[in-house]
Order: sequence, then C-alpha cells, then structure tokens
Amino acid sequence: MSDVLAPFRLDGRVAIVTGASSGLGVHFARVLAEAGADVAIGARRADGLDVAAKAVLATGRRCVAVPTDVVDSEACARLVDAAVGELGRLDVLVNNAGTGYAARAEKDDPAQAARLFDVNLLGAYQMAIHAGRAMIAGGLGGSVVNIASSLGLTTGHLPEAPYSASKAGLLGLTRDLAAQWSGRRGIRVNALAPGYFATEMTAPVLEHEAGHAAVAGQTAMGRVGRVEELTGPLLLLASDAGSYITGTTLCVDGGWAMH
Repeated sequence: MSDVLAPFRLDGRVAIVTGASSGLGVHFARVLAEAGADVAIGARRADGLDVAAKAVLATGRRCVAVPTDVVDSEACARLVDAAVGELGRLDVLVNNAGTGYAARAEKDDPAQAARLFDVNLLGAYQMAIHAGRAMIAGGLGGSVVNIASSLGLTTGHLPEAPYSASKAGLLGLTRDLAAQWSGRRGIRVNALAPGYFATEMTAPVLEHEAGHAAVAGQTAMGRVGRVEELTGPLLLLASDAGSYITGTTLCVDGGWAMH
C-alpha cells in the first residue's frame, strides 16, 4: 500500500525560514525539520535564533542560523549562500519576516510606513530573488511560500493601512513570480495568508479581553487560530503534495476574510 502522506515529506530537502526568531517563524522552522528538511534560519534578532535552532536540531536535522535583516539585499544573499554552502542545496523558501503596527492614517509617520514596506514587501522580494537564483542554479526547482495575511484580502477592525497594503502587495508579487518561474524554472510560488493567531505581533490585540472578543466576533469560527493549524497548509505548499499549486493564496483564517 502506498503511503498517502509521503508527498508531504521533505527528506533530503533544504529550506530557509526568515523571521525565525519568534512566533510563526519558530513554528515553521520546526515543522519543516520534522518533515525531514535541513533548515537555514534568519532574523534580525540573533539571540532569538537560538530558540528556532534548538527546535530544528531537536528533530535530528541540521540547522544554520544567520542574523539577517531582509531589508539588506547582501544579508539576504548571505543567508541563501549559507544554506547552499553548508547544507548543500536550496528547495524551499518561507518568506516569513514581517512587521506591523496600527495608526490612524492622518496621524501616521510616513517614515515608519516606509520601513514597514521595506521589510514586508521589498524584503520578501529580495529574499525571493536570491533564493530563486539558487534554485535555478541547482536545476531542481523549488517552492517559495510567502507569508501574507488575510488583511491583504480584506480590512480589519484596526487602522493598519500600511500593513494591509504591504500584504496585498505580497499577493501580487506571489502571482507574478509564479507566472515567471513555475513553468520555465520549476519553482512554485504561493502565499499563505493567516488570520489572527496568538503571536508576538498580535499580542497587543489578543492579550486584551476586548480585542480578543472583537477578533473572535468577526471570525466565522468564533475564535482565533492555533499555531498548529498552520502546519498542514505550510507543508502542502512547501512539499510535493502541492506540486500542481502555484500563484495562489491559501487563506487560513477561520473565515475572517468572509466578513
């Protein structure tokens, strides 16, 4: 009998996860390792990388940790070079690095908004470029998973115009890169769009009873997400299980976007 779960395995593959110093990044790194991949991790906070590195190593897989600010193209290149140089190849990029804040548009600081766009959109593009070059050079294709947000598809209850715009832009980037690379280069490019999950970034909202209730009230399933509920969707897009999926956005938000 064939193993129906075999396509979700990543044995012999190498993955990169950015923004791996906390929250979803740590979870994604561990999940990819548990699926069999060796993992290179990057984040601005070098001390936070230790947590993700220990999680990967605990699975028995190899791990390379490289302090990386995705706004710096050379830093992105160093992370990709470390993955290929120390782990042997590159098959998967999880573009997870991101930042966010809430501010009324009329009171917002354009410089703060520019920094957000640099991280969330330019940073993702730069990582994709360097990772794509490595995948093309390797000749084996690969998968890019851009971590977007359901706020790229609809509005929330907080004033987050720059964040929402950056994530909407990431969805456009996903589609165009998929059009460029999927057929000619064998690199699938998709977006994973989580709703509200309990992470460091969402803590200012979800740690308050009123904020938590507001989010749950606007979610069809009536609650916030559990981090482990992103495991299957991530592996679907990263692995051969999703071999005919490209240019799409997989929304994992409990029905938030329907509102």
